[in-house]
Amino acid sequence: MLNADSPKPRIVRRRLDGVLLLDKPVGLSSTQAMAAAKRLFRAEKAGHTGTLDPFATGLLPVCFGEAAKFSRFLLDAEKSYRATLKLGEVSRTGDTEGEIIARRDVAVAPAEIDAALRKFVGPQLQTPPMHSALKQNGVPLYKLARQGLEVPREPRQITIFSLSLIAINEPELIIDTRVSKGTYIRVLAENIGETLGCGAHLTALRRTATGGFDIAQSVSIETLTGMTELEREQCLLPAQSLCMHLAKINLHIEDAHIFCNGGWIAAPSAAATETAPFAVYADDGRFLGVGEVVLNELTHGKARLVPMRLMATGINAS
Repeated sequence: MLNADSPKPRIVRRRLDGVLLLDKPVGLSSTQAMAAAKRLFRAEKAGHTGTLDPFATGLLPVCFGEAAKFSRFLLDAEKSYRATLKLGEVSRTGDTEGEIIARRDVAVAPAEIDAALRKFVGPQLQTPPMHSALKQNGVPLYKLARQGLEVPREPRQITIFSLSLIAINEPELIIDTRVSKGTYIRVLAENIGETLGCGAHLTALRRTATGGFDIAQSVSIETLTGMTELEREQCLLPAQSLCMHLAKINLHIEDAHIFCNGGWIAAPSAAATETAPFAVYADDGRFLGVGEVVLNELTHGKARLVPMRLMATGINAS
């Protein structure tokens, strides 16, 4: 029996491949939530796709082992959120983590809110906030902001695909939105507040979908803690699930051998004019990795499919 002075048992890590759809709780950073899942699964290697702020909750895909190779392809995927905005108050950070720096009266009708939301649907430029992890000269912007500094930021091209009003609980609004990569919901909340003339900041944020995954598929850390190791493993999705939003290419066995060993092959005619990444499979259904089509002087003007990321468990050379 261990006493208070006994060393804690050493966790024996293991090779584990797969994707966990984690429901991140409030109060933990994405890295802390990922680390908690990594400990529960005793995984050697883990990463996550798409950071959520500590005050935010919701869908956080955690990638173990081979799946971590393909996390980048989910970062570019569309994401959906349910957000709660508090009207009449502007915070320094655009959310609940910053002090309130302005208060204004709130007198807006539902029709005004609907009209304001419609203005933000579609492609647009959005300026990243100072309280963000973007870097200038190697220094995260949030560190500069904590020093009271503000520096110019280049606006980014984003798209808000949908934006709908769910409820009005004055002075709060609840909205659902589906957005492109790089969209800051905090900035959207601030911009909606300014359009309404009363200001606003984000008081709650929940990611409900990303890259074809839905929050209904996720599992909480609390639930995982109460499971056996076998039950936890049954929660994992295969690595290729991270690429299900990509176009698919099937290769014959000969081409699959070449591709899995880093070789270039002739691009299938259906993909010869595409430049986006492809999820690549063998004819027998095995997931091989992700490739892209190139057409340049190195390929002598012919469209070639080249590997971007490969599964270590793909088809080996004969």
